[in-house]
Amino acid sequence: MHRDHHSHSHGALHSHSGGHDHLNERRTFFAMLLIGGFMLIEVAGGILSGSLALLADAGHMLTDAAALALAFSAFRISRRPHDRGKSFGYYRFEVIAAFINGLALLVLTIWIVIEALKRIASPPEVMAGPMLAVAIVGLLVNLVAFRLIHGADRNNLNIRAALWHVIGDILGSIAAIIAAIVILYTGWTPIDPLLSLLVAGLLIRAGWSITRRTLHILMEGAPDHIDPETLARELSNEIVQICDVHHLHVWLLTAERPLLTMHITIRPEDRADDVLLRVKDFLAKRYGITHSTIQIESDAAPIIRQDDSTGIYLRSQSI
Repeated sequence: MHRDHHSHSHGALHSHSGGHDHLNERRTFFAMLLIGGFMLIEVAGGILSGSLALLADAGHMLTDAAALALAFSAFRISRRPHDRGKSFGYYRFEVIAAFINGLALLVLTIWIVIEALKRIASPPEVMAGPMLAVAIVGLLVNLVAFRLIHGADRNNLNIRAALWHVIGDILGSIAAIIAAIVILYTGWTPIDPLLSLLVAGLLIRAGWSITRRTLHILMEGAPDHIDPETLARELSNEIVQICDVHHLHVWLLTAERPLLTMHITIRPEDRADDVLLRVKDFLAKRYGITHSTIQIESDAAPIIRQDDSTGIYLRSQSI
């Protein structure tokens, strides 16, 4: 005989990180205005001076403004309550926005590399004075934007993606300043595309890291710090009433919101409600999982379950 008990915990999912989300939203909005406004000045400076470093940085700032606008929209959309069509709400839009921003970072890096190689082959004339002035102001603007976003919740993938875009801007401004000084004193213009290549090399790693991480979440991957087999084993060792753990699935809704479902088998003389409370407490304290769906089964006979495509299981001991 089986007695099935289902438990769902939803409240924590929909209330979690509400304050962080508002903070993230405000800081992202002001950083977007700051970077978007200065981007127009940098485009004019890059065209006037003939500097690839400035134009590359302006192009980066354009994608940054778009990335921050996307991040800002994601925070607003993710606050919408769940409905019949979206039972988990709109949290996943944050991950989608971060994924798009990561791809944009990779595309921008490829463009910088292509343009830099063209200019190394045929160096154009560069006006170092205007280039230096615009690059210095750009660095100051980027530092202010970095300070705004750095003060937000950096565990949020959307914030981390936006932060790396701004870091790329800072690196681009520093590269432009160094290139302008070198050209001003030596006249050696190849330094401009060479430093752009250096910045591109630094950005491509960040872009790939963000893209890979967000794709892992979109593919329902498990959190990095949770191994399902280890979790099942520790749970059985911690709570002696548990005879069997099977059909265990753990995945991420966002980087900060792990979800779990599983079936557990207990001895017929044990109270399901008591075991359930202990399981919930274990998941929250040991793994930070506050949203879970658990089915409790009771059977007098020891259960030996075949492994299957969904299968994480522990073979029960004789009772």
